[in-house]
Amino acid sequence: MPPAAVTKGNDKGMIYMRVTVGVFFGGRSVEHEVSVISAIQAVNAFDKSKYDVVPVYCAKDDHLYAGTDIGKIEAYKDIPALLSRSQRVICAPLEKGRLALVKYPPKLLGGAVYASIDLAFPIVHGANVEDGTIQGFFNYMSVPFVGCDVTASAVSMDKYVTKAVLRFNDIPVLDCVRLSAKPFYSGEDEAVRRVENAFSYPMIVKPVNLGSSIGIKKAYSAVELVGAFEYAFQFAGTVIVERAVENLRELNCAVLGYGDSAEASECEEPISGDAILSYSDKYMSGGKSKGMSASKRKLPADLPPETRAKVRELAVRTFTALGCCGVSRIDMLMDAASGEIWVNEINPIPGSLSFYLWEPLGVSYARLIDKLIELSFTRERENAEFASSFDTNILENFSGGMKGPKQR
Repeated sequence: MPPAAVTKGNDKGMIYMRVTVGVFFGGRSVEHEVSVISAIQAVNAFDKSKYDVVPVYCAKDDHLYAGTDIGKIEAYKDIPALLSRSQRVICAPLEKGRLALVKYPPKLLGGAVYASIDLAFPIVHGANVEDGTIQGFFNYMSVPFVGCDVTASAVSMDKYVTKAVLRFNDIPVLDCVRLSAKPFYSGEDEAVRRVENAFSYPMIVKPVNLGSSIGIKKAYSAVELVGAFEYAFQFAGTVIVERAVENLRELNCAVLGYGDSAEASECEEPISGDAILSYSDKYMSGGKSKGMSASKRKLPADLPPETRAKVRELAVRTFTALGCCGVSRIDMLMDAASGEIWVNEINPIPGSLSFYLWEPLGVSYARLIDKLIELSFTRERENAEFASSFDTNILENFSGGMKGPKQR
């Protein structure tokens, strides 16, 4: 059992209690709705004999809500009505390692605490949440949480920084040009010339910090390139441009682990209805929103054994180079003619937690969740071994004033 499940001891040994897990989802992100789908899939997959699950919805105004219907997907057809019958909560640290969900506004009757949790399980996607923001919040609150830490989350969500780290580790990535909105709008022609000097058409323009194929366009000419920039800058202040891979096959592989101990899932090949895999391809296949598990794919991907092994090996190397923890999905690009493969991006919290990539290897969704929780407590135990304070007498020697301490 994880350490948070141990509550107290007696003369017959330790008494174990169920772990209370707060599943946090939503958030101020363009991938808000995808997060809701992914999280409620997970809530339904938990082994309820082991865990008490408290769904916590992060609304687009950053307010948090809990309640009977927060974990029901059908309730999100009318979000204002859902929130009106749910309890707004705020987070407050209890003893180290536990977090209280406090009712807000405070109520005189019925108690102030809605629930207390032993572990935070963020299932969020996109900027302002998946990029280290919510991880930093849980870290500050001293509550264990599932998934990548602050640094790995921030690095993984920035496509440009990810490329830099991977290239330093001899992992193949495509060259790119990074461009911000202000230089583009103050010198559109110069921006186009800069990119054309780096690559030939067609090119791919994508926001630097978004997933779910949001804001991505392919350009075959200067006119289309300008349109692609204008489109991408609606979603982010910085974009990257890459050459488009000819004879493209897209391949995905998830990795589960922590530190140097990581294992790869089965490989998939998403099926695109367009030149690039779109948001609709990923999440709206068949007219139903079921997250990444509903998208069209070949699973397992039709690959020779040596290519499958290479994809899985690159996925694990990417995961460890970025310092990830939990489960992440690594997306790759392959030139079908040459067989060359590049790492395209990593999703630190993948849609649907990529549970469908583990099922062919005999790992159920419930078992995947177990492993994620075990990994989070392993990291918590290891982090607890490091000093978080340094004893000095500097304040004792401080005698006032704004010029710093005076020595006695």
